[in-house]
Amino acid sequence: MKRAKVVTAASVLFAACLMIMPTACAQQSCEALKSLKITNVTISATETYGPDHVLAIPIPASPFAKAHILRVSEPICRVEAYATPTSDSHIEFEVWLPAASAWNSKFEAIGNGGFIGAISYDAMDTGLKLGFAIAATDTGHKGMDESWALGHPQKLIDWSYRAVHVMTATSKQIVKAYYGAPAKYAYWDGCSTGGKQGLTEAQRYPDDYDGIVAGASANYITHLQAGQEYMSWLSLRDGTSGPEYIPPSKYPALHQAALNACDAMDGVKDGVIEDPTRCHFNPKTVECKGEGDDDCLTAAQVKTAQGIYAGAKFANGKQVFPGLEPGTEMHWRMAVGGPKPAAISDGFFKYMVFDNPNYDFRTFNTDRDTRYADKKVGATTNAIDPNLSAFEAHGGKLVMYHGWGDQLIAPENSVNYYKSVEATMGGAKKTAEFARLFMVPGMMHCQGGDGPTTFDALSAVEKWREHGVAPTKIIASKSEGGKVVETRPLCPYPQAAIYKGSGDTNDAANFVCGIPKW
Repeated sequence: MKRAKVVTAASVLFAACLMIMPTACAQQSCEALKSLKITNVTISATETYGPDHVLAIPIPASPFAKAHILRVSEPICRVEAYATPTSDSHIEFEVWLPAASAWNSKFEAIGNGGFIGAISYDAMDTGLKLGFAIAATDTGHKGMDESWALGHPQKLIDWSYRAVHVMTATSKQIVKAYYGAPAKYAYWDGCSTGGKQGLTEAQRYPDDYDGIVAGASANYITHLQAGQEYMSWLSLRDGTSGPEYIPPSKYPALHQAALNACDAMDGVKDGVIEDPTRCHFNPKTVECKGEGDDDCLTAAQVKTAQGIYAGAKFANGKQVFPGLEPGTEMHWRMAVGGPKPAAISDGFFKYMVFDNPNYDFRTFNTDRDTRYADKKVGATTNAIDPNLSAFEAHGGKLVMYHGWGDQLIAPENSVNYYKSVEATMGGAKKTAEFARLFMVPGMMHCQGGDGPTTFDALSAVEKWREHGVAPTKIIASKSEGGKVVETRPLCPYPQAAIYKGSGDTNDAANFVCGIPKW
């Protein structure tokens, strides 16, 4: 379908309506939206798609995308736009508007992954199926690595917070113009960088969203990347043949040892550690007695494993970033890297901190370089402000979640931030009136893992914001071959799922949320 290039009578009438009585305009044609005038924003294209329209997704695609070709599930008005708040900004975003009869009268925005510049089309289509007017942005750049930031401080600001806010404000105007009425509620849903974006919105722009879902938040960027760079340095400074490196062939033995030590602590042996912070596994228990092979670790490898569990620390012993938890061992390759360091943390230091594409991770010094990163870009990139009073006053509700099996962002980072909010906002009881954290046993980074890891946090925050029903638990499920084989309640931190002592351990009904005594 070719885009119309002529000014129609409908677009002229729509522009006149907006100028005279913008709040009285009924739903307009998709094409007419091009007549909208928004400061520093250009609506580059509008097009109406019928159901099952095949949409070609441009490369690079989000790492969370399922395909490069997407069949749009519902009829939509697709709006493509870009914003230029500075001379070095080019923030692309899209707004998908379902037919008025299918619209749930709400707006939803979708988060991003990593530093990647791409729109999450698959996630947009998921929101579209639920009836939302939905938006997403590339955060102001294209590319799969961090080289876009070199020499472009304004683009780093765009990625850090400006792009999402500009997209949000503009999308709300587009929604109001198209339907003739504003969205009743606005929701954010994101994981990883998307989780950070959600917390950033709550901290910097508390009126943007009524409800926020923030999963596995990468909100402490400078310390997160320092923690990951530390793990690469710890493992690879002498190369993959060095004595410190733990080859992936040894992961199964280490993982099984961790499960043997901690899986049954909660009274249910299911291949998942319910709360790894209560587990005191020492990898020295699998140290080789002799020369050994893949069923044990050398003394040097044991030291590396201990460092990965412990996490990076400053010279004074204070934690830079938490370590990975027992139970994550099968996926350490993603955090450590090999033969090269983990790309995301290495790129962060190359292009955002040191402005040096030739930076060598083997020169990394945890104390010195973390402090420098904090000074250089911390105020721009981090989202660690615990004062959410303005968001609370707005009536906002926040649902955070994080998988205990996260192999990329240590889950205790979310615990630490949530505790800081409690300390700032009047304690645990008062904080729970507007914000709750749900830890997910066995879940890897944002999705997947050994336990029940499929759940609906968005519905929980909608119900809380719109009906005042706070989530006391969220049911997670695990499926095999298209059939649900296990369910388990996710509990608001610091509670955990406790087995009642009888009944099928694969049924959530046989668990209660409470404070563990393990």
